Amino acid sequence: MNSISQDMRFRLSIVKSCNRVGATKTAICYKITRQFVYFWVQRFNGDIHSLADHSHRPHHHPNQHTDTEIKWIKNLRRRNPDMGLIDFWLRLKVLHNYSRSVSSLYRVMRALSMLPVKKAHKKRINKPYDTPTVPGAKIQIDMKYVPTCCLVGDLKGTKLYQYTAINEASRLRYLAFYGEHSTYSSTKFLMECIKFFPFKIQCIQTDNRFEFTNRLVSEKKTLFEEALLQNEIVYHPIRPATPRHNGKVERSHREDQKRFYDKAAFYSLEDASSQLKKYLNKSNNRPTRPLGYLSPIQFLTNTLIVNTSLTNLQIIK
Repeated sequence: MNSISQDMRFRLSIVKSCNRVGATKTAICYKITRQFVYFWVQRFNGDIHSLADHSHRPHHHPNQHTDTEIKWIKNLRRRNPDMGLIDFWLRLKVLHNYSRSVSSLYRVMRALSMLPVKKAHKKRINKPYDTPTVPGAKIQIDMKYVPTCCLVGDLKGTKLYQYTAINEASRLRYLAFYGEHSTYSSTKFLMECIKFFPFKIQCIQTDNRFEFTNRLVSEKKTLFEEALLQNEIVYHPIRPATPRHNGKVERSHREDQKRFYDKAAFYSLEDASSQLKKYLNKSNNRPTRPLGYLSPIQFLTNTLIVNTSLTNLQIIK
């Protein structure tokens, strides 16, 4: 049995009121028009379901496909079951002088179940990421464009790039600004990271930007890759088009945008470096949920064994 809606009950009360006191008083009482009252009184046949809303969809359309056109479509589809929509439409125009639009043909073929059914792609289940627990086991490095709206004064019209390194185990970060993103800048940043982090870096992970590697187009190693070899650091570039594999540094960039760049303005390179130094110190001392609401420096102090004094944890100018 169909359910009785509130609107149906309202209309039934209107009908009963009209039969009792008339259409005029009913219209005044319910603050509606008499035409509305007459409409539902005429619609009512003794069953409350006769007061339900009816579909407003027209039964016929003046421009709907004719039986002859439907026959053309069925016959051509039977002979060409795999033909694409555009080719099918062009063939109809050539054979039968078909004058309908492509969208009109699509609607008819969809209604007749003549369109190919797309196979559902198997949902990919990503493997759980095994985050290292040893400090220095893996460092993620990436580069971020500094928003141009932050560059004012002497920096207006120039470009600035933020290099970021984050230790996966402790979330300890190192940031630095450069005026270009090149293998030279990447190599310089790597050497600063080696001095900054209070543990030996065992592995570096980056994406496939040209400032890090040319492995996708050439076998020749970049200056950055050679520096990794010289310092006996394993290099692990991620697969192409998989930024999620560098998720920790990517997430940190989103946080930088929200907490730093949305409010910052840099008047010179010295000013930018000074502000970045203060922000990095605040970031490394901010408690985070993955570390049990400890800051990266607290996590290193309380949980991890380090051989270098934590007083080295500051921006290298």
